[in-house]
Amino acid sequence: MLDVRKLRLLRDLARHGTIAAVADALSYTPSAVSQQLAALEREAGVPLLERTGRRVTLTPAGAIPVEHAEAVLAALAQADAALAAVRTGLIGPLRLGAFPSAVRTLLPAALVALGRAHPGLELRVTELDPVGVPDALRTGRLDVALVHDYDHVPIEPDPALDTEPLIDETMYLVGAASLAETADAPWITGTPGTLCHTAALRSCQAAGFTPRVRHHADDFSTVLSLVAAGQGVALVPQLAAADPPPSVTLTPLDTHRRTRIAYRRGTGRHPAIAACVAAIHASAAEYLSH
Repeated sequence: MLDVRKLRLLRDLARHGTIAAVADALSYTPSAVSQQLAALEREAGVPLLERTGRRVTLTPAGAIPVEHAEAVLAALAQADAALAAVRTGLIGPLRLGAFPSAVRTLLPAALVALGRAHPGLELRVTELDPVGVPDALRTGRLDVALVHDYDHVPIEPDPALDTEPLIDETMYLVGAASLAETADAPWITGTPGTLCHTAALRSCQAAGFTPRVRHHADDFSTVLSLVAAGQGVALVPQLAAADPPPSVTLTPLDTHRRTRIAYRRGTGRHPAIAACVAAIHASAAEYLSH
């Protein structure tokens, strides 16, 4: 019978493409990953990997367990959730991840509610860009996380994750009345590689120009301050636009950012996950009602 932990490594290799990338994602050494995959091949009795220099690809036989990996891992997660449901009380660590504007606005009330209702939970929050969420959930570094996408940056569903809608936000142009008049203006965007940076670039490209980026900032409060200081224009979502500097102009656009709650496939009925998801929904509803 195939070892589940080794099967997970093979699944991750199919996703990341190299042993080094798998090792980095899991905080293992490449040697340890190679040894575990070699052991999996011995268990399978057939070659699962082909090695060409530093590259490793799946053989046709190797693709077979990967095809079933997500269903196997989800079934185990469902079994763990069912066991947790018959225990008394919720205890232990619960790891949450979210992007900065959500950590500042949506999570505080949810954390307070969870702490009061389930004092045995050890709530741990990590601030990160949604780009890093799938790997963090897959590897167990996070249990629940907030992800988002934009009209101009849609995200493909991840077979390892389940998600549910949370909020839909209007995007605002900050510092100008229309995108058309910002073609020659300096821009403030997120760090290259973040979804916010990509969303700004694609929004401008959809309007017919490539933005001239002067500053990079990932905290929207910093972005608003830079716009107020005359350093450029920017795009910000509704969560970040609640309390702008008095001199800043906000123009609503016909584009949106959609935030979803994500967790590993099969864990949605785990009592701790379900309690966390419910608390986040309640917090978001309360915040948006003001």
